[in-house]
Amino acid sequence: MKELEYPFDSSWILKNRKKIRRALLEERQGRIKKRIAILGGSTTNDVAAMLELFLLNNGIEPEFYQSEYNRYWQDAVFGNPELDKFKPELIYIHTTSRNITEYTFDMKLSAEDVSSALERQYEHFTHMWKSIEKSFGCPVIQNNFEMPLYRIMGNSDASDFHGRVNFISSLNMKFYEYAQSHRDFYINDINYISACFGLEKWLEPSYWYMYKYAMNLEAIPELAFNISNIIKSVFGKNKKLLALDLDNTLWGGVIGDDGVEGIEIGKENAEAESYDEFQRYVKEHKKLGVMLAVCSKNDYENAVAGLEHPESVLSPDDFISIMANWESKDRNISAIAEELSILPESIVFADDNPAERHIVSEQLGAAAPELISPESYIRTLDRNGYFEVTSFSEDDLKRNDMYRENIQRERQRQSFENYEDYLLSLDMHAVIEDFRPVFLQRITQLTNKSNQFNLTTKRYTISEMEALSKDSRYIRLYGRLEDRFGDNGIVSVVIGEKREDALHIELWLMSCRVLKRDMELAMLDSLVKRCREEGIRYIRGYYFKTQKNAMVRELYGDFGFTKTEDNGSDTQWLLDTEDYENKNKVIKID
Repeated sequence: MKELEYPFDSSWILKNRKKIRRALLEERQGRIKKRIAILGGSTTNDVAAMLELFLLNNGIEPEFYQSEYNRYWQDAVFGNPELDKFKPELIYIHTTSRNITEYTFDMKLSAEDVSSALERQYEHFTHMWKSIEKSFGCPVIQNNFEMPLYRIMGNSDASDFHGRVNFISSLNMKFYEYAQSHRDFYINDINYISACFGLEKWLEPSYWYMYKYAMNLEAIPELAFNISNIIKSVFGKNKKLLALDLDNTLWGGVIGDDGVEGIEIGKENAEAESYDEFQRYVKEHKKLGVMLAVCSKNDYENAVAGLEHPESVLSPDDFISIMANWESKDRNISAIAEELSILPESIVFADDNPAERHIVSEQLGAAAPELISPESYIRTLDRNGYFEVTSFSEDDLKRNDMYRENIQRERQRQSFENYEDYLLSLDMHAVIEDFRPVFLQRITQLTNKSNQFNLTTKRYTISEMEALSKDSRYIRLYGRLEDRFGDNGIVSVVIGEKREDALHIELWLMSCRVLKRDMELAMLDSLVKRCREEGIRYIRGYYFKTQKNAMVRELYGDFGFTKTEDNGSDTQWLLDTEDYENKNKVIKID
């Protein structure tokens, strides 16, 4: 829903929340359901209401538990039967500077006195976080602290250890250090978004005095939007590719009319510099593993010439695909998605033309943010949080190269008449083994991002995956595939629970970038081998239908399983490992 994308109208959302909610629920699109507990140090009802809207818009249907007013610490530390029964899959702790209790302004206090108070305040929170980890083992989102409304010492409040600003800044740093050393713990940066909103407006005191809101009611959609970006990233709803127009998007002017020498890019004037800075912002996303593509109505030669301009920050090599032609842009975006085996909804389309944005958004469901003027491009893309980082793996660094190598593989395939000969020509080698700690981050990412080749679409947090990796009740396999064009990284995961003489498959997924290369057969061979080693005769497979995984509906049948149940959408399957013969003929297992 465009009204829930940045920049949005907070007043309109607050006024029309019920109508928006009805419209979102009527869409009936495939959403994942999540139980989210909000533990608040102030009133949270409107926070939950706004958060629901943004999460629904991101493909997540939340169910909420809310603590009683200012009972966040008690619920977390001492337990609450209602919260225990709720079994949260994520906990958001909504505390603000009003919940800082250990700070006292007193010029007689020594540096040691203030340091002790800081440690007591930090311990108050760490005790709570550790209790949550022990009781629920789920991801935690914790607010940092916004700056105070006033500075009793003026500018010295920031530098003098007696100052409240100094105390809050030091406490925030301790929170960040905790986040760096603890998985599944994330900071909701209200210090930043309150500054963007306007601190004096954010902290309008009347809302506290009348309703015990720690912020202006108008600020709550901004807060909820920021939280939703973290949650959708945790649960694998991030975008994967940024597709960009060229004329008046990456540079000023129309290259077909103005020529290479006439486009605005570089440092020569204000307009050129705005495009230069935007290009730098775009290029930095490659370092996060975000794929870049061009989608422009242009002659291909002109597009490449513009990207080779001596002042251009981006070059043709930065793009995994350059669709510069006179086809409609929705067709080109669709072609890019098909070429890379990703869904169009995983794409963000950046174009200065509102008509082009509308067509792509309506036809494909791709995000197409409103880009009004070049000086606002960065703010609009950045605040939408399409590529929010909550985890990062080695494979993220290599994603652009991996997908570019995939394109080379496809071109290689087209030169073969016999498909098996093509597969053999790839000289594929796979490592298939039990989970290793060093790869748990990437394995968890795959469970949250893989939607098409995913038989059950079960999701895991990093904490859940760490616990599962040590549990002897499970057989776990990850698969890593390499070929003559490069390393595809970890591309497949299988998890099954052992029950008597059967293994029940809880998760079977594979990255779509290695489709049709028989990696699923290599995984099956290895899975059967492991089952035989552990005395397991049967493998029970489950297919749970979603809007995106139709491609694997008959996968178990193709494997040779026998269908045992079929309710019209979900199915169950059975394989006798004693009768099984290996199926992989093209991948060497190292």
